[in-house]
Amino acid sequence: MTTLLWMAAPYVAFTSFVLGHIWRYRTDQFGWTTRSSQMYESWLLRMGSPLFHFGLLGVFGGHVVGLLIPESWTTAAGIPEWFYHLTAVTMGSLAGFAVLAGLGILLYRRIAVSAVRQATTRADKVMYALLTGALATGMLNTLTNVFAAYNYRETVSPWFRSLLSVHPVVELMAHAPWSFQMHVLIVLVLLGIWPYTRLVHMFSAPAGYLMRPYLVYRSRDPQKASGNRYAKAWVTPVAPPARSRWI
Repeated sequence: MTTLLWMAAPYVAFTSFVLGHIWRYRTDQFGWTTRSSQMYESWLLRMGSPLFHFGLLGVFGGHVVGLLIPESWTTAAGIPEWFYHLTAVTMGSLAGFAVLAGLGILLYRRIAVSAVRQATTRADKVMYALLTGALATGMLNTLTNVFAAYNYRETVSPWFRSLLSVHPVVELMAHAPWSFQMHVLIVLVLLGIWPYTRLVHMFSAPAGYLMRPYLVYRSRDPQKASGNRYAKAWVTPVAPPARSRWI
């Protein structure tokens, strides 16, 4: 059972995550979307969505630091353990509460608004249940770690890095507290079903918009635009010159 949970299950989840996204992209590009329900209700969505997504970025960043950076590196950099622990608990709690608040608003919206509830699929229900479980166990680990001071960087983190090196040390995870084990198992299941849910939209975020070149605009009436400070509202994109068919 130890080998199944802490060696086989992670690789099955990672394989499903990678191959599932490739399959989904090649067979269902038109379904690669969040299936937005903004047209049904927007007020609660405007409150819950930013809290959830920005908080989730903080949670993800904390996991990257906590799992991928060894304790020996932070010690060598002159960061004492108490300072790292205080920073991790503080930032993790803030990000976790933001995600939970955002998810709570989104779940309330999905249940209370009839049109949104009817647009909810079975895959959405499973995904939301797993997200709630992962966040709840993660916050439980963060808050209890304030007093218990369990150093997960000596067990959970080395176990995760051993998976990446294809030499898993299952004993490290087998002796972790039950709340950490439950958190990891829920996250593995979530990763495994990720490509088959609306969560695929994470890889279609318009990040290229931040690096695109500026668009050049030309006024419809240059003479009026020169003396009208509101002329920017009456502009159209510059069309490329027509190419002669004799060239």
